[in-house]
Amino acid sequence: MAGKTANRIRQGIRILQKLEDGVLIGLLLLMVFVAAFQILARNLFDSGIRSGDELIRVLVLWISLMGAMVASRNNSHINIDLISRYLPGHIKKYSFVMVGFFTSFICAVMACFSFNFVMMEKADGMIAFANIPAWVCQSIIPASFAVISLRYLLLSFTTLFDSSKQKIK
Repeated sequence: MAGKTANRIRQGIRILQKLEDGVLIGLLLLMVFVAAFQILARNLFDSGIRSGDELIRVLVLWISLMGAMVASRNNSHINIDLISRYLPGHIKKYSFVMVGFFTSFICAVMACFSFNFVMMEKADGMIAFANIPAWVCQSIIPASFAVISLRYLLLSFTTLFDSSKQKIK
């Protein structure tokens, strides 16, 4: 029974990862299309999409934070790490776990503060572009930091309780 549950959880995670990849690819394609259309329309017809530049700015924000979420799946973020290169394996594991917990904590704090920011924007009723509220465009900020925090927390726990002798990056 436990094996079936674990398989369902893994399958659910794979589906969520594919969905995340699909959204990221869709946003990137939309941004490229809008940017190319804006360039062609301006050069050929002296016009363009009315809020196209604002849309591209929002898409850059979303793509950046979605990319950070994808990178956090397997600890694929850029690491500036000099000390752990020289640590023995068992100490390196605990160093990795501590850094993971710290990363999770900082991202959780960022999620809380950015959530408060988004709620203030919602209360202000600001419009980003084309009658889309600013808070909708900014909602990716707390969501992405919350996901990254959760992923690093889980990564830290799985590394801490992993009994295998696998190598830590």
